Amino acid sequence: MAKKLMKGCEAIGEAAIHAGCRLFFGYPITPQNEIPEYMSARLPQVGGVFVQAESEVAASNMLYGASGAGCRVFTSSSSPGISLMMEGVSYMAGAELPVVIVNIMRGGPGLGGILPSQSDYFQATKGGGHGDYRLLVLAPSTVQEAADLVIDAFDLADTYRNPVMILGDGLIGQIMEPVEFKKEIKPEDLPEKPWATTGCAGRARNIINSLYLDPEELEAHNWAIYAKYQEMAKEVRHEAFNTEGGCDVLIVAYGTVARITKTAIEMAREKGLKIGLFRPITLYPYPTEALVKAAEGAKAVLVSELSTGQMVEDVRAAIAGRKEVAFHGRVGGMVMGPDDLVEQAEKLVAVPA
Repeated sequence: MAKKLMKGCEAIGEAAIHAGCRLFFGYPITPQNEIPEYMSARLPQVGGVFVQAESEVAASNMLYGASGAGCRVFTSSSSPGISLMMEGVSYMAGAELPVVIVNIMRGGPGLGGILPSQSDYFQATKGGGHGDYRLLVLAPSTVQEAADLVIDAFDLADTYRNPVMILGDGLIGQIMEPVEFKKEIKPEDLPEKPWATTGCAGRARNIINSLYLDPEELEAHNWAIYAKYQEMAKEVRHEAFNTEGGCDVLIVAYGTVARITKTAIEMAREKGLKIGLFRPITLYPYPTEALVKAAEGAKAVLVSELSTGQMVEDVRAAIAGRKEVAFHGRVGGMVMGPDDLVEQAEKLVAVPA
């Protein structure tokens, strides 16, 4: 299939259709509005259904019902909207329902602003709702990767019967890049889901539930889904760039900031400074072992995020004091430039300006 120039949000929507999804429930919020707008026009063309719910709370409960019936379903929102979905997300995790959720992050806290941010990292990776649960979280850095990861997300959600989140930001959602859809799955070709509530003629009833009033049953259920989260560790993904033979500074970044880092690497090379990039693609499970290995060959480690410092906590936990971990962040919709990252790297290794 030939590549097509698409905005990130639109590519995400088309990727969901290529993954066999025919249902979207959501509510508009900037900067991800192009996803529901795209789906409202595109889904009817392929026999699907688009519903603009009355709120994000309603949308999350529609996801619960559709997923429980065995359908591939997804939603998208941005930061405050995702917060409103969190009760439903916890219910879906507790009931072991596969759904795909896209968060195109904006600045916060509160209503904040509509420009890019990465300040929802804690919400996505630590469980933004109540109870012991986890989401499998994927973080793209290009439009092509966003499309690829959306398709993967539906498969992962079905494999683990668990919600999967695509964590992007306003830049990833709004930029336009060439994208190719590498596979297409028809809903009728998807594997059956014997646990789904599709009618019980000829079989025992299936019950989709997250309520366990017997504490022993609830404890057993919690440990069972905990074991599933441990199994997710085999899905860990990362990119190591320019780290061969060690580096002066290893920058750990994801999403948009990782893109900026690659430009910084080129700028630093002209100054005789070697910067490497470690980019986690799975934010949960986090690629801890790979990060530790990449950091072994670095003189210093710098974490850069569009936040006041969230992923840096996971990096420091992984490095465990083997090296000092510095941090550089921008917030409120402000974005660092590659020259900023080069300057921070120079300071860490005391390279004269």
